[in-house]
Amino acid sequence: MKAVVITTPGGPEVLKLQQVEDPIIKDDDVLIRVEATALNRADTLQRQGKYPPPKGESEYPGLECSGTIEAVGKNVSRWKVGDQVCALISGGGYAEKVAVPSGQVLPIPSGVSLKDAASFPEVACTVWSTVFMTSKLSSGERFLIHGGSSGIGTFAIQIAKYLGIKVFVTAGSEEKLKACKELGADVGINYKTEDFVARLKEETGGKGVDVILDNVGGPYFQKNLESLGIGGRLFIIGFMGGVKGEANLSLMLAKRLTVQAAGLRSRSIENKAEIVSDVEKNVWPAIAQGKVKPVIYKYFPLSEAGEAHKLMETSTHIGKVLLLA
Repeated sequence: MKAVVITTPGGPEVLKLQQVEDPIIKDDDVLIRVEATALNRADTLQRQGKYPPPKGESEYPGLECSGTIEAVGKNVSRWKVGDQVCALISGGGYAEKVAVPSGQVLPIPSGVSLKDAASFPEVACTVWSTVFMTSKLSSGERFLIHGGSSGIGTFAIQIAKYLGIKVFVTAGSEEKLKACKELGADVGINYKTEDFVARLKEETGGKGVDVILDNVGGPYFQKNLESLGIGGRLFIIGFMGGVKGEANLSLMLAKRLTVQAAGLRSRSIENKAEIVSDVEKNVWPAIAQGKVKPVIYKYFPLSEAGEAHKLMETSTHIGKVLLLA
């Protein structure tokens, strides 16, 4: 098969489509012929040599895919050859075929095309496992999403609105804020021209928000604590601004705050299967009803993975960027 190989750690130009060995499936795996895969920030970090795949996983990038099942391991009962599916994977999506544990496979949601379904597994599993399964974000609460126009952000806005939550977002341009509003965000804040802490205080009558989903990290830590209300929860899923920051921890005590952080890729197969099952039960019906739609900025062929990475690193995109195998 062909796969996108990181020929050496570096810039987008190091990604090359090459002929490689087919993946070997284990007894609990399925083999998917890939229709599409989607870019995630983690892929750009892996390309730079900063985020190696977990031990024993594919060395090729790509954390989600959609496609058609070509073979099933002997312990697999739910899936059969010919099924159209999408999947959460630990790597290997930038390829024509990928082996996936069967518990990480999802049916294509009703009303979504096979290729566009590749935009959902990673964002749905990330958002659902963090702010819903862990931070217990619930109807009637106030939710702040940093980077509202990202793949994670555009999904989080829609699923939160579906569940009756008031959504606040930050983004870096008026165009991005407009896109967030169109997806249902109640309040948009341009972090380049406004102080989001002050604006949130104003918008919430000084109460603050209940949950924050943050991918910035260090520089926002203190501001996030200031933005939360009593019993608020901060969930950190990335460090695009850096890993270090100073904070006044007394705010945590005074407001009974909780700070949590987690990644998805390094979790156990069992834990991922539990998250995927919960996503199918809770998120897939919202997609089937058309309440959560794929937000796709651009499609590239697999051979142009480098160009796709260049686009992602400009941060001009809104939603997801897909590679078609």
